[in-house]
Amino acid sequence: MFVIGLTGGIGTGKSEVCGILSTLGAAVIDADLVGHEVYRAQTEGWHRIVEAFGEDVLGATGAIDRKKLGAIVFGDAEALERLNAIAHPRIYAKIEERIAELRGEGRTVAVVEAALLIEANWTPLVDEVWVVVSAKQNVIDRLKNRHLDHASIRARIGAQMTQRERVKHGDVVIDNDGTLAELTQSIEQLWASRVARHKENTTQR
Repeated sequence: MFVIGLTGGIGTGKSEVCGILSTLGAAVIDADLVGHEVYRAQTEGWHRIVEAFGEDVLGATGAIDRKKLGAIVFGDAEALERLNAIAHPRIYAKIEERIAELRGEGRTVAVVEAALLIEANWTPLVDEVWVVVSAKQNVIDRLKNRHLDHASIRARIGAQMTQRERVKHGDVVIDNDGTLAELTQSIEQLWASRVARHKENTTQR
């Protein structure tokens, strides 16, 4: 099975790329949704987070309130590192399980969509890293459509790995500054070249 690690900064259009890859036949694993499982009440991850940050991070139902937790770790490098040390290895293990399940089902292409693919060192899970990039103004315009104010947009962009640094780790760079039709054509061409070639090489082994 060919596993693509899809990453990119906030607002670059990873979800659109995933949607196109899904229509082409890829199974998509959303690392953010996998992360929610790690935070689920009474799981090992939940216990470790409560132990590290206290019960103040819990909401009324006993679930971890991600906004409360975010308020603690945002801007505090040591606290963020502590959280990542708990969450990232558990997310890695769950993604690894999902990949194994998809392989067992006979799926031939999987996409791991993860904004933190590189930072969290999840790249060993994938065969290739595809990086979605977009001009800063286009990113800002997309984030405004999510009803984020300028200060929040600036903070979120500033808190992540730079686009230039992310591209250094990419096997493929996908420019998403055009129309959806142009993006679709670009992904279809990548599918025809890189994905199809991998399938052909696998068949010939």
